[in-house]
Amino acid sequence: MRFLLTIFLLTSTIAFGQDAKADGILDNLSEEIKKMNSFYIEFSANIKNKITGTDENETGKGWVKNDKYYASYGDITVLSNGMKTWTIVKEEKSVYEVDADEEDEETMNPKKLMTIWETGFKSKYVGEVKLSGETTHKINLFPKNPGSVEYHTITLYVTKSSGDLKKVTMKTKDATTMSYTISKFQPNPSIPDSKFIYDKKKYPGYVLIRD
Repeated sequence: MRFLLTIFLLTSTIAFGQDAKADGILDNLSEEIKKMNSFYIEFSANIKNKITGTDENETGKGWVKNDKYYASYGDITVLSNGMKTWTIVKEEKSVYEVDADEEDEETMNPKKLMTIWETGFKSKYVGEVKLSGETTHKINLFPKNPGSVEYHTITLYVTKSSGDLKKVTMKTKDATTMSYTISKFQPNPSIPDSKFIYDKKKYPGYVLIRD
């Protein structure tokens, strides 16, 4: 599960990419997301490593509203109301509660997936490539501090027609490739604030652990 969460860990100092075309595409994408009060995403993930024989597939969903979010990924659900964050682990029947500003870096946050390029990277425009029959801009991201992270390259695929993020691929130093494909993106859905608050009645028998 650690590898499945790595894509959400990308927090560092703000990077200023050195490729003007890549920067322009990503800046436009950032601006569009900043205009939204909320969004909903669905994505599929594949984690592969030929050396270890790993080949895992999973799906996830995420709701974001300002600084609040709700994410489900496999047997784990994470929700945050901006003040508290709850991580619900189905296998353990446990709920871990922490202050939002002290949540673990491995906590799933769908907003990070949709703004991954904004922190800690240099960018390079690769070219136009077809992805599921659609023309996309392929952009590589390289960590500014490669010695402090487990990956060496992240690749973004942004649709040419609409400028939407379509896919994110991360390659790690241990030969693992993780691919996240956005299958649905809905801007500004109506989401009640109750979506982002843990309701113990929905999880009977679960143990609440406060940090």
